[in-house]
Amino acid sequence: MKKHDLLHSGDSIIRVLDVQDDRILVIDCIKHSMPVWVESELLESYVGCTGGELFEVSGVDVIGDTDALDADQRKIMHERYTMIAPMLPFMSDDKVRSKLICSIAEDHQVSKQTVRNYLCLYLSYLDMAVLAPKKRKEDRELTQDEKHMRWALNKFFYTTKKQSLMTAYTMMPKERYCDAMGVLAEEYPSFYQFRYYYRKTRKMQNFYISRDGLKNYQRSNRPLIGEGVREFASAVGVGMLDATVCDIYLINDEGNLVGRPILTACIDAYSSLCCGYSLSWEGGIYSLRGLMLNIIADKVAWCKRYGISIQKEDWDCDMLPGTFVTDMGSEYKSENFEQIAELGVTVINLPSYRPELKGLVEKFFDLIQEMYKKHLKGKGVIEPDY
Repeated sequence: MKKHDLLHSGDSIIRVLDVQDDRILVIDCIKHSMPVWVESELLESYVGCTGGELFEVSGVDVIGDTDALDADQRKIMHERYTMIAPMLPFMSDDKVRSKLICSIAEDHQVSKQTVRNYLCLYLSYLDMAVLAPKKRKEDRELTQDEKHMRWALNKFFYTTKKQSLMTAYTMMPKERYCDAMGVLAEEYPSFYQFRYYYRKTRKMQNFYISRDGLKNYQRSNRPLIGEGVREFASAVGVGMLDATVCDIYLINDEGNLVGRPILTACIDAYSSLCCGYSLSWEGGIYSLRGLMLNIIADKVAWCKRYGISIQKEDWDCDMLPGTFVTDMGSEYKSENFEQIAELGVTVINLPSYRPELKGLVEKFFDLIQEMYKKHLKGKGVIEPDY
């Protein structure tokens, strides 16, 4: 009897892991229990067997060539083997083995039973391939009850009426399990089966879109996948355009309320430089006209009109960017604004409800408004509880 021998007796198959005098360390290859020491006389009725017999009795299908596994399976297989590898030299020492199981479980954030399962599985077959996860079976065909449950969910639950799951279930037997006389069939799915099928097949994207609409999903529930500035900011000359209604009410010289001004700005996506702005009472194409004129204006002369003295290098911008990145606002899709393409400027319209793709100009508005709000608090500034 040698180390790693397979022994067979009746329905039991064991593997020899270590031999010391009259004691033999064995593992049950069928039950996958932890290795134990047994006396050699207890194994006299066992005879040798092959690995093929073990696979046939246990029903485990082991892929001999690991190259046949896909990348994910190989990755997980090596991770699991690396987890149990430190224990393999200490199989004969129960105390050391137990301590290693505890420390490995803590280091890898798994349960101790998971570590034991991987260890017993490898020792039973001495093949890393058994540690690879099994491929998922192809989707089976739905049963008739599952088809009825899917129909009820689509008909009564995934709708803008926003009916409850219990209402959808109540309608299902009425529509699918009653005969022409309205008599309910003897057997039909319970509510718990209906709820289980719903939870198993639920996709939150479908849930939000079907009950609240696509626009609400894009605005409030879609996943954030990055700010996207670097997609447009490979070099200087990409301007991000946007407009906002300022959070303040203004009055005229007579003290009469005039309204809230509209700030339109163009920010260079590469350098965050403000290429130009327009502060006006009117939005739309009129504010864009003022913005374009300000972008190409001499900033030194512009600031001098308001009593501010700057040098040219302080705000060196008097040319149109080569690319404009805008949202889907009507003014940016109008024929008037499209004429700017005749000057060689490229206009990129972003999808709806994607402010993070032009986050620099959004942050510009935030910084500008935070500068004056603290000085004008209580004098027309719109508070968060407005």
